[in-house]
Amino acid sequence: MLKTILLLLAIGIVFFLSNRFSLPWIHPRKWELLSFWACLSYLNYQLSNRAFANNRTHFVQFFLASTVLRLIVSVLFIWFFLYNHEPDVLKFISNFFVLYLLFTGFEIYDLYRKLQRFS
Repeated sequence: MLKTILLLLAIGIVFFLSNRFSLPWIHPRKWELLSFWACLSYLNYQLSNRAFANNRTHFVQFFLASTVLRLIVSVLFIWFFLYNHEPDVLKFISNFFVLYLLFTGFEIYDLYRKLQRFS
């Protein structure tokens, strides 16, 4: 989780500096995107830790369930903003999926490091 928090801080610094340097590829709703991914990462972290601590035999099922839950919640999040006629949709979706890939990569890396000790 520490790596994910460091990722959050790094992205937050980039978003903060985007106001000062007016970076054109960052969507104005950047803070909503970042807070969504922070909450979703925390939820996924808690689910995987609880599954890992309680019953390691069903860990894969819990991890896949949390991945599907993340996907469904992500689609609902995008749908909500598109339903409310979000301006500059292409920039919003591209920023969303860049954050999706970053956070998914860091969560997989963290999980890999955790499971490496038990293999």
